[in-house]
Amino acid sequence: MPPRLPPLPDDQWDDRTREVLAALLPRRMRNAEAAGNAMSTLVRHPDLTAAFLPFSTYLLVGSTLPERLRELVVLRVARRRDCAYEWAHHVLAAQQCGLTEAEVEAAGQGKADDPLESTVLRAVDELEDGSDMSDGTWAALAEHLDERQLMDLVFTVGTYALMATAFNTFGIRPEHDARERAERRRARDH
Repeated sequence: MPPRLPPLPDDQWDDRTREVLAALLPRRMRNAEAAGNAMSTLVRHPDLTAAFLPFSTYLLVGSTLPERLRELVVLRVARRRDCAYEWAHHVLAAQQCGLTEAEVEAAGQGKADDPLESTVLRAVDELEDGSDMSDGTWAALAEHLDERQLMDLVFTVGTYALMATAFNTFGIRPEHDARERAERRRARDH
């Protein structure tokens, strides 16, 4: 099934289109091929993308939530929302920050051996199920996370749920070579 909103072809990109990606991508990646399917679709609405990307970029690279916990959150949201694009990209990110294939799969099912990680996954499920977190889950998290981390956790769940909704609705699919693209990007950035 073709996407409802396909990625914007490179020949339709203009200076404004490229500029809205500045919060997330270096100049050399501000084109249809390098930006990937999600960004190349979102730039169809430059004003929305310009408003949204700085916030979502903060959650991805500036959040106080430890990277491993953030990736567990995103994986659980992606699996619950059946978002192939988020899942494909964040499996790679999760592996980069040390999660094993077994831990990735378990996170998708809402399971983790580590008590804090298990509580984080429970928090995702509670937020997804009822747009709220139980006092018990909040208290258990607060034993390990400060208030800023707790806030970042809630906003990470909500933002990735929003993105999963958009990606699924627009028909954004993972690139066939998502792993290769991620490895090339890491090599260029280091």
